[in-house]
Amino acid sequence: MKQKFDIIESTCVPLPLENVDTDQIIPARFLKATTRDEKFFGDNLFRDWRFDKDGKPRENFVLNTPAFGVKPSEGNRQILVAGKNFGSGSSREHAAWAIAGYGFRVVISSFFADIHKNNELNNFVLPVVVSEGFLAELFAGIAADPDLKVRVDVPAQTVTNLATGKSERFELNGYKKYCLLNALDDIDYLLEQKAKIEAFEQKRKD
Repeated sequence: MKQKFDIIESTCVPLPLENVDTDQIIPARFLKATTRDEKFFGDNLFRDWRFDKDGKPRENFVLNTPAFGVKPSEGNRQILVAGKNFGSGSSREHAAWAIAGYGFRVVISSFFADIHKNNELNNFVLPVVVSEGFLAELFAGIAADPDLKVRVDVPAQTVTNLATGKSERFELNGYKKYCLLNALDDIDYLLEQKAKIEAFEQKRKD
């Protein structure tokens, strides 16, 4: 979903597992779907961890627990905090669709697989890379208080643990930052530059 990014202040969902690959994020069988509907993929995010073979929720999975089982809404559970090497494996864009479709706007980890990181950015999910120490502090803080809040300031490129006040700066490509701040995908950006492109082409003809 195209949404402008500015400052996101939210509680989080912890997923303290390393090497979460795209097949765990959205199983391969869902790649055959003919829909691009984000809700469809969001409903099947972490499908085999969330549900058993009969489609019943697995009570011990974080998204099915009372503390973290409510889907993200404005100001609530919009941030997924994940272990190192998130989004490894295949390059399927469907994984980013599922994360966005579920309602997460930010994923925080100490390392992302490059292709998945770009897929998230292209689908209006912000991947925030933090130090392993900062990530460990977040996991510990959320375990102690499920309502711990994190502030992600996109213009300033900072992420802050509001329980401790500790903050880190994260990297963000200037072009993608502009697109996120203005809710533009690549096509929208080109259309925004239409007048400049036409002026350039006219100048070449002259």
